[in-house]
Parts: sequence; structure tokens; C-alpha cells
Amino acid sequence: MREQILAVIEKNSRIEIKELAILLGYPEIDVANEIKKMEEEGIICGYHTLIDWEKTSIEKVTALIEVRVTPQRGQGFDSIAERIYNYPEVNAVYLISGGYDLLVSLEGKTLKEVSLFVSDKLSTLETVISTATHFVLKKYKDHGTVLAKKSVDEREKITL
Repeated sequence: MREQILAVIEKNSRIEIKELAILLGYPEIDVANEIKKMEEEGIICGYHTLIDWEKTSIEKVTALIEVRVTPQRGQGFDSIAERIYNYPEVNAVYLISGGYDLLVSLEGKTLKEVSLFVSDKLSTLETVISTATHFVLKKYKDHGTVLAKKSVDEREKITL
């Protein structure tokens, strides 16, 4: 039942428990209890709304920063990752394979604000060896949702 619940609520966190129970064919109380257990166990960590900021008047810049670090003895990458994810500007931190160790996703109001964060806060951490900043210019798909849908021309074709 857990996998089924998670598959549905990952795509639609606003689904009502009653509707979810009917969809999955389980009693409503069992579904509600299972969701509560998964929240308590930290399997379900939160509920979020996906927003296409380009369609609003709010200015927002997203950047992905590749970070190379020297892991700390006895703690590996966890300590530096924790230090980075505690900054409020940071949305996500991932340990990755390849030429860099961490991938940091963050948001700011302007390119300058993001650049200053990287140069003043991130690059100055004692275990950071180097960074590479990539600004997101356009999101086509995010969290499984297509944001850049093609517009359909609904005009009728007339040929002479």
C-alpha cells in the first residue's frame, strides 16, 4: 500500500484521503493511518506547490552550483553539506558523482545576488576547493511536470 500511496501523492499532494482510498481500493482509515506513519518516519518529508515563476511578475533567479570540497576526516561530505544547506537561499544540496562533489541549487532575486552568495559565502568555506555556477535560463520540465508546453494554433486552415 505504501508504494501506491507514495506514487499518487507525489504527483498530486492535494488529493483528498477519501478519494485516494477509493482510487487505491483501501479503507479510508487505513490510508490515513499509513500516511501519518510515513510522515512520522520521515518518508513523507513535506508537501510542496510547483510554481512556474516565469508566468508571474516576481523576479527570481535559479542557479545550480557545482562544488568541489575536501571531505572532513571522520565526517565525509556530511558536515560541509549541512553547513551549506543551512543557508536560507539554498533549496537543495546533492552529493554527486563526477568532477564535482556537491550540487547546490539556490534562488535569489538577481544574478548579482546569487553571484555574491557564491563568492562571499560558498567559496569562502574552508573545505571548498572550487565552484562552477550555472544559471537556469528556462525550465522545460520540473518535478515531472512539463512547464514549457507548446501552444496549439486552434485557427482553422483555409486554402484557396
